[in-house]
Parts: sequence; structure tokens; C-alpha cells
Amino acid sequence: MFTKIQRRFTHAQTLAIGHFMVILIGALILMLPISSQSGAPTDFLSSLFTSTSATCVTGLIVVDTGTHWNFFGQLVIILLIQIGGLGFVSIGVLFSMFLNKRISLSTRSLLQESLNVDKVGGIIRLVRKALIGTLIFEGAGAILLMFRFIPQFGLGTGLWMSIFHSISAFCNAGFDILGNFFGAYSSLESYAGDPLVNLVIMSLIVIGGIGFIVWADLLEHKWHFKKYRLHTKIVLITTVILIFGGAFLFYIFEKDGVLLGRPIHEQILCSLFSSVTARTAGFNSIDFGAVRQCSALLMCVLMYIGGSPGSTAGGIKTSTIAVLFGSLVSSIRGNHGCNLFKRQISSDAMRQAANVLILTLVLATGAIMTICAIQDLNMLDVAFEVFSGLGTVGMTTGITRDLVPVSRVIIILMMYLGRIGTMAFAYSFFEKKNVPAVQNPVEKVMVG
Repeated sequence: MFTKIQRRFTHAQTLAIGHFMVILIGALILMLPISSQSGAPTDFLSSLFTSTSATCVTGLIVVDTGTHWNFFGQLVIILLIQIGGLGFVSIGVLFSMFLNKRISLSTRSLLQESLNVDKVGGIIRLVRKALIGTLIFEGAGAILLMFRFIPQFGLGTGLWMSIFHSISAFCNAGFDILGNFFGAYSSLESYAGDPLVNLVIMSLIVIGGIGFIVWADLLEHKWHFKKYRLHTKIVLITTVILIFGGAFLFYIFEKDGVLLGRPIHEQILCSLFSSVTARTAGFNSIDFGAVRQCSALLMCVLMYIGGSPGSTAGGIKTSTIAVLFGSLVSSIRGNHGCNLFKRQISSDAMRQAANVLILTLVLATGAIMTICAIQDLNMLDVAFEVFSGLGTVGMTTGITRDLVPVSRVIIILMMYLGRIGTMAFAYSFFEKKNVPAVQNPVEKVMVG
């Protein structure tokens, strides 16, 4: 399927072009009158923004999903979310497997880069497990949500609500279709104290965000932590720290703020949900436009870090931040190299982590300054929006709909780069070169 394309383009270029084509096709379909509830065409920029947000599993919207789009439009959006969550290459390979077609080595190599795994061997088995696991988790999530939505909305609507929100949560997309019932852009605020909805959505977000490689490792070694790969250990430990650390800080910051007056169980649920959803999901059970600035800054940090490699999540990834912190601690202690769980991190991994950090910070800073120069908006609100887009999160303080066309295009670009990866996008312009036989002489430079 991808062989002819790969003869002309590099893997990075193929991934960048593929995502762009999916976004463009989605936007053109959403423009059609049959996609909106009013029966009128939707303007191209709003359709493009929605399609980008869905394909990049972000969740930022300029029109409410539940009130603007009809069933067909919502079906297009959830298909884009599923394609974006699993990756269009994985979907293409799935069709090839159904048709009993041979998967070429070049396609396997493209799939390896798409899923961000370290080797081609076993890549098809990994994809098969990922697809089966996706069906199981999304199906289980939908069934559990039916116990809440069907009694509340009836069989047909409740069934669609359960399926839509289960897929959206597992793919870390953050789209909801509750606007018709609880008001536009309300997300899950009406379920802030509901343990069933909160726990199901949070579980789906975390499972979808830890990555397919971690799934395979957990399936193989069960509860034997010592047998896990280093990558799995880093992802699990970092994820736990970020979830509970973020929830604790959010509770401390907001116990006299947006959490004031709520029952204690609801305060705990809101704190946990806010910490989990900030790691690229985009749902919200409280109004983030009303949180304190320290909480908004905390959310920016969590959104920037995001989920894990090879998952449905975005951000610079948990493993990236773990490697950077590990390298910092090792340098302070005067140790040679970076060691985590009695294993040394390769210099290539540390260099890649540093490159990702620098490139994403440059992009985010440039986007924030540009939007602030164009519009007179609060800088922290703009930063929140930019990090939400770059981390493919979808959380907002409410300024998305106030953005002018140029600002919207910038956020579209942030979502696109956040999904395909900033380094992958950079590689699409430059061909990777081998280490030259003759290198320039080394000279020390004073830093720090």
C-alpha cells in the first residue's frame, strides 16, 4: 500500500504527508451541508480546525461538537479520531492484513517509525496486539458508560454517547457530544462528582496513553516489574508520579478556588481527573477558565510532557522528561552518563531528548509571541492554548473561539506538529546523514 509512496519520499515525509491528507479529506467532508445540524455548509477554516483537532487527537474546537455537527458529522469526527489515535499507517496495515496481503519490509520500517519503536522485528505482532487491545478497551469502556448514558438519554442516544466518548477517551482526543443536553462547550462538568464516568474515562485515557510497547511488555511479564524493559519501567513510574503529583498540587492550589464548596469525594475526583486529562486527553470536569494562575501553569507543564511514545497521546513524552531529569541528576552527582534502574541511557537517546525539548520550546515560544502580537489576549491563556495544541491535549481556558483566523492557523500548525512529532517534521526536510569519515577538530566551549 505504501511501497510506491516510499520510493519517492522518506519515512518522515510519508508520515507528514499522510497526516496532512487525512486532515484535508476530513475537512472537506465536514464542510458539506450533510455534516451540520443546520444543513448549511461549514466554513473551511472551522472544518479544517475540527479535522486537525480530531486527526491529531487534540480536542480543541471552534464549534461545539454536540450542537453543531449532526450524527454524520460526529461519525466523521470519531473516525478521524480513531485513525489519528492508531495512526493511518497502522490502519493501512490492518486493511492489508484483512486482504491477506504481504507486508513489505519498507512498510514495516515505516510502521516502526510511525509507532516510535526501536526495532522492525515483531512489529506486525505488535500492531495486531494493539488493534485487538484497542477494540477490547474501547468496547469495555463503552459498555461501562452505557450504565450511565442509556438510562439518562435512552437506548439509541445513550449507545452512541457511550461509543463516542469511549473512543474519544482511549484515543486521548477529548471530544464530547454532550452540548445538546448540558450546554455548548460544557464537556464533562455535569459529571464532576460521578465516580463511574470519571473512573472509566480516566482509565481509558491512561491505558491509551502509556503506549502499545508497554502493553506488550505487561502482557508478557504480567506483574513481574523486574522483568520489564527499561522503557516500560520509566513510563510506568513517570506516569504514576505525574498523575498523583499533579492531582495533589491541583488540590492544594484549588481547594479554596474552583473546588471550594464541593463534597470531598468530588474534590478528589476533580483533582485526579484534571491531572489525568492534562496529559493529552482534553476533557474537563471543571471550568479551566476559572482556575488560579498557578493551576493553569501546572496544567501547561503536564500538557507539555504529555503521554508516552508509541501511544495515542502527544506531548514531548514521559520517557523524554525522565531521561532529561536522569541526565541532570547524574551530572549533578558527577556520575558518568545517565543511569536509570541500573541501566545506562545511550548518548543518542539523551541527545534526542534534548533536541525535542529545545525544538518544542522554540515552537511554543514563537507561537505564543505571535498570537499575543496579533491579539490582545492574556499571555497565560495563550500559553495554555498553545501548549494544549502542541501537546495534542484539547484543554482550554475558553479563548479558542475568540482566536482570529491567523491565530487559528497557528494553533492548527501546533496540533499538526504535536501529532506527527516536531523532530519527525524536521527530519522530513533534511536527509539523515551518516557519520563522516573526516570530522572537524574538537574544541571546548564554556557553557553554564
